[in-house]
Amino acid sequence: MVELENRPRILIIDDDEQIRLLLTRLLASQNNCTAVESAENALALLDEHSFNLIISDINMPGISGLELVPAILQKHADAVVIMVSGEQTIDSAIEAMRVGAFDYVTKPVNIDHIEAAVRRALSHQKLVEEKRRYENHLEEMVRERTAELEYLAYHDRLTNLPNRTRFIDRCHEAILEAKTNGHESGVMLLSLDRFKNLNDTLGHEAADQLLKDVALRIRAALTDQAVAARFEGAEFAVLLERITESMEAEPVCQSLREVFRTPFAVANQEVYLTASLGVSFSSDSRNGVSSILQNAGAALYRAKAIGGNNHQFYTADMNAASLKRLSLETSLRHAIDNEEFITFYQPVIDLGSKDVIGFEALVRWEHPQLGMLAPCEFLDLAESTGMIIEISECVMRTACRQTLLWQKNHCKNLRTAVNVSARHFRQKDFLERIVTILSDSKLSPQSLELELTESSIMENPETAAEILEGLRKLGISIAIDDFGTGYSSMSYLKRFCVDTLKIDKSFVSGVATDGHNAAMVKAMITLAHDLDLRVVAEGIETESELAFLNKFSCDEGQGYLFSKPQPAKIAESFLPVGIC
Repeated sequence: MVELENRPRILIIDDDEQIRLLLTRLLASQNNCTAVESAENALALLDEHSFNLIISDINMPGISGLELVPAILQKHADAVVIMVSGEQTIDSAIEAMRVGAFDYVTKPVNIDHIEAAVRRALSHQKLVEEKRRYENHLEEMVRERTAELEYLAYHDRLTNLPNRTRFIDRCHEAILEAKTNGHESGVMLLSLDRFKNLNDTLGHEAADQLLKDVALRIRAALTDQAVAARFEGAEFAVLLERITESMEAEPVCQSLREVFRTPFAVANQEVYLTASLGVSFSSDSRNGVSSILQNAGAALYRAKAIGGNNHQFYTADMNAASLKRLSLETSLRHAIDNEEFITFYQPVIDLGSKDVIGFEALVRWEHPQLGMLAPCEFLDLAESTGMIIEISECVMRTACRQTLLWQKNHCKNLRTAVNVSARHFRQKDFLERIVTILSDSKLSPQSLELELTESSIMENPETAAEILEGLRKLGISIAIDDFGTGYSSMSYLKRFCVDTLKIDKSFVSGVATDGHNAAMVKAMITLAHDLDLRVVAEGIETESELAFLNKFSCDEGQGYLFSKPQPAKIAESFLPVGIC
């Protein structure tokens, strides 16, 4: 048996007591019935209670049933009302339906009719109730989803920090308040140094966890007067609100850099990070938010340019440098399409026989407005933008074709050395790219030597070992370029497939007069020979340097003493006439 409180609640309204009693007795066994004698009493009751069904007489003293229905629906929009009336005409039924009644039953009350009408009405009321619950659920879902979308529109999904859009909004507010109240606001852009290398090494999942941890530390290091945000990639931003003078930013910079002193635990290993910061203030920015962000970006670029792991405050000359870089970057992209890069060749000399045994291929940029640019003027930019890959492969193709031509016309054993950037070496299909270039040029792999820096190999030693082994199997030689300026680790020379060690010119310079340089160069030559490596000295400029290198049996050398890098036509003059 259904408990009374769980039964449908029915309100019976009729000024005739006999009808009220009849309907109550008839329906009470299955329902929880309440009976009142007037519309006024019904409305008062409906202020405090709700009912699943209302059965009302039409003709009553005071408020009539036809007047009552709209009043009920105003209080309870989903109320279900059955009208009871002695009127037998269809017009009465239509009038009842017009004001909002669900059904119409005539008097004298027929028990079967009233029971059927009640069943239909309660069934309809249940459907209406379920529909209302469903609609409410949908509305709640829409509200929640709208709130979620609004949150995501202004927050970074990975770190839950405000995103660029929200940060810019806050900057607008802070700058306006600063102008109104006569104080400063500042913006800091923070970029993790060399984060892409970590991303490539650790994988995206571990790198994402690292960014989350960085965000937590940054937020913990700031006071309530500062707002942290994440922009794109490994770049964060901090808004300093209501500061009285620019020097108040100095301790904030120190606090932010301090958070990187402790290593991060990622993928079961400790990872050390450093960060560069650029800082600008509202007083430096004439054009509002765009200026302050641009200025902070210029300061960040300066911090990166001097090696990272430092912070720089914006100065007026920084924008000029940033604009120059932007202009150069645009020109660099056009230069690839317009084939403005030229390959120069510096002869490599056998220091014993003084014969030219090969060339190092070096790129130059014939800029339409700036003239011939040396590598130091654009290679860092090419590396940071990724364009170094196309430039490197262009140089390699040209050098391979030129070497093959020289082999046919002059010396069949001539080899060419080509520098490989760290970014190029990290490409997953690097080995396949080299094979394609050799195949297209028809140059033998034994005639190609790839020069890699120590740091590019040590970024990911396991992967580097696999690639170097693949190159060795093809017959390509590997040289460690600028040895002594990077890790200078003895162990990796044994571990990796290396053929040649190139001593950096900073050690060769003055080797005949500088005791320290002399000791280091002698040690490098001895070490390399003990490991069966060929030794090439770079940057030989004087006869005394050459004599020192010959004394300690350095195998090969290159430098201005023999020739500076030259275009192919001039470089060819160093080769013997006829085929050797």
